[in-house]
Amino acid sequence: MAVLQKLPCSAGLVPLHLLLAVLWVATAKHIRYSVPEELEKGSLVGDIAKDLGLEPRELVERGVRIVSRGRAQLFALNARSGSLVTASRVDREELCAQSLRCLVTLNILLEDKLTIYSVEVEIKDVNDNAPRFGSEELEIKISETTTPGFRIPLKSAHDADVGENTLRKYELNQNDHFSLDVRSGADGNKYPELVLERPLDREQEAAHHLLLVASDGGDPVLSGTSRILVNVLDVNDNAPVFTQPEYRVSVAENVAVGTRILTVSARDADDGYNAQVAYFQEKTPGETSRVFELQSTSGDLIVVKRLDYEDAKFHEIDIEAQDGPGLVSRAKVIVTVLDVNDNAPELHVTSAVSSVAEDSPPGTVIALFNVQDRDSGQNAFVTCSLPENLPFKLEKSVDDYQRLVTSGALDRERVAFYNITLTARDAGDPPLSKDAHIWLTVADINDNAPAFGRLSYSTYVHENNPRGASIFSMIAQDPDSDDNAQVTYSLTEDTILGAPLSSYVSINSDTGVLYALRSFDYEQFRDLQLWVTASDSGDPPLSSNASLTIFVLDQNDNAPEILYPTLPTDGSTGVELAPRSAEPGYLVTKVVAVDRDSGQNAWLSYRLLKASEPGLFSVGLHTGEVRTARALLDRDALKQSLVVAVQDHGQPPLSATVTLTVAVADSIPAVLADLGSLKPSVEADEADLTLYLVVAVATVSCVFLAFVIVLLALRLRRWHKSRLLQASGGGGLSGVAASHLVGVDGVRAFLQTYSHEVSLTADSRRSHLIFPQPNYADTLLSMSQESCGKKDFPSTPQSLVEDKNDTISQVNFLFSIFVCEGAVNGEASERRC
Repeated sequence: MAVLQKLPCSAGLVPLHLLLAVLWVATAKHIRYSVPEELEKGSLVGDIAKDLGLEPRELVERGVRIVSRGRAQLFALNARSGSLVTASRVDREELCAQSLRCLVTLNILLEDKLTIYSVEVEIKDVNDNAPRFGSEELEIKISETTTPGFRIPLKSAHDADVGENTLRKYELNQNDHFSLDVRSGADGNKYPELVLERPLDREQEAAHHLLLVASDGGDPVLSGTSRILVNVLDVNDNAPVFTQPEYRVSVAENVAVGTRILTVSARDADDGYNAQVAYFQEKTPGETSRVFELQSTSGDLIVVKRLDYEDAKFHEIDIEAQDGPGLVSRAKVIVTVLDVNDNAPELHVTSAVSSVAEDSPPGTVIALFNVQDRDSGQNAFVTCSLPENLPFKLEKSVDDYQRLVTSGALDRERVAFYNITLTARDAGDPPLSKDAHIWLTVADINDNAPAFGRLSYSTYVHENNPRGASIFSMIAQDPDSDDNAQVTYSLTEDTILGAPLSSYVSINSDTGVLYALRSFDYEQFRDLQLWVTASDSGDPPLSSNASLTIFVLDQNDNAPEILYPTLPTDGSTGVELAPRSAEPGYLVTKVVAVDRDSGQNAWLSYRLLKASEPGLFSVGLHTGEVRTARALLDRDALKQSLVVAVQDHGQPPLSATVTLTVAVADSIPAVLADLGSLKPSVEADEADLTLYLVVAVATVSCVFLAFVIVLLALRLRRWHKSRLLQASGGGGLSGVAASHLVGVDGVRAFLQTYSHEVSLTADSRRSHLIFPQPNYADTLLSMSQESCGKKDFPSTPQSLVEDKNDTISQVNFLFSIFVCEGAVNGEASERRC
């Protein structure tokens, strides 16, 4: 609960014990003056110094002053002339309403003798108000059978003046059917009545237009008019009659709005529609007509606006009762207002600032205000307070004025606005209070630099990004306002790979969004380090920095690159050797490939895409090793062509292929022997497995019947060859060599260079080959001759079968070349093997 600071706010009030002392020692003396209303401010009322038996200069010396409350503000003392003068415009109608005599009483105190004099000022009426009708137009309905002499009460005029200046007479314009008669009521007011002089004929004249003029007795005469429309109707000869000519009621001023305070009633002697009575409140100038409302059907008088004893002590209401055809009767309602203690203190802010800088020192004045209470006595003793949890306090000023000042430091970033509530509370029972609200804005100064959410940021961008694409958004917050909070962004200059940073990225100075000015390459650089500066627009400007790391993410934009085997430059194909005696799993060669990408994009897998002999070779999925999948058979072709595919694991995956040629032979002499039996043909690549399948099926089908014949043929062939060798005595070797070693000179380089040692690295494309010193060509020839000399020739039928199979498998074989790179004098050279 907030602690309230209380200070006495009412100054100029005489304490109760002092008043009692003054009244006890005072002598009764009355002074009377009379002045007309509507005097200008400062007009002479009376020579108060003379009437008190004093000189004008003694008024100040003896402390003469007005001490009365209420109406005292109407008059003031002129210390220079010793006169009582008007302090403001005096309106008799506002002070005394319709009272014939208007007296204003005030008290004058002589402080040196503690003597009080009573002064009575009579306000004389002047003719400043013209008579006014409540309604400028009046509609009357009258039956055409109405006999002459019938009287119709009219709405009376109201004149706020009194005496000679009040309403004096009514006049009706000249006409043939109606005259005017004015009657005086018990209250002294004049009520006009319309008298029918001649019979009416609705068919001849259905409406009569009359003009009623009300004049007062002032000089000059003032008047008001009301237009009367008489509509001629059928018979209705009885007007409603109120049960009382005048109704009186007293109500407290705090009666709730909507309360019924009185019910009026009128009766009509007619029957049916002519006896249906409706009640109306006559609209007269002034506040009374807006305070009460008369229900037309029930006659209930309802309070529709809050009553205030200090504004009006009584209200006079003119009411009418009208039957269906339109005849009316009139009555008056007098409402007396009873006073209660219902006035809360009035707090008036004389001056207040709407904005204060947040660096204002304590004691800065925010507002100046004073407090008054229209009540008296204990109910008028007022204390002021405000919540203590605010950085403000109250200070006493001159007379009834107090100041609201700052009591501590202000911080706009913590509290930007204050809705300060000033509370004034009187000492009544129950106490009444009044609040005043002061809306205060704390003006900003540039005391906060822009701040990023973090000291460092990081983001990821895929390589090959489009130029101009947004990368990241850097946002700095500044708790200041207006220009002090307007943040601009910039990049600290730097260089990347010899180029300025501004050629790689840019930043929007208003939004802090970074854009790529070029496409990034992961293989060129993998991250960018930069500093972003946020500056405000204050005076002086403040700034802060934050770092940003841009990580470039790899994309699968590089296909695998095969390092071995390398493709020869002359269009030939390298050859790998696989002996026929190789067991399953024999390592024939190894495909080596690299990928410039990273991560999953650089994970390589190898697979055999195509083979001339399916199922003969296999390729390691992750190693690239080419191995035999089964044992080599005699029927397997000398030349085996393999297509190996290397594929990465990117999305989408990229791949490369290499074609391997594998020569199948048990030894190098066997290669020469097989080469000698080759015949050039352009149809080797077109052979397929159909022939092998047919031969295999035929062989299996006939194996049982042909077994004995084949065995006999083999024996006869061996016997025949041994006889031929014995007969020739070795002289036929040159002929055989000449027929089986066709193209031996052409492959001598291959045989010389086939035996080598290969050393490969994953990050180099160079292959180092070490060539042995012995001349394998000569050795090969000698080995060939020895093998030929020792070879047993089979019989003729078996030779024919084997020659046919060898021809089918080797007819299109052609040795390719290896491209070998060796280190010769420090330079790479190519050799044809």
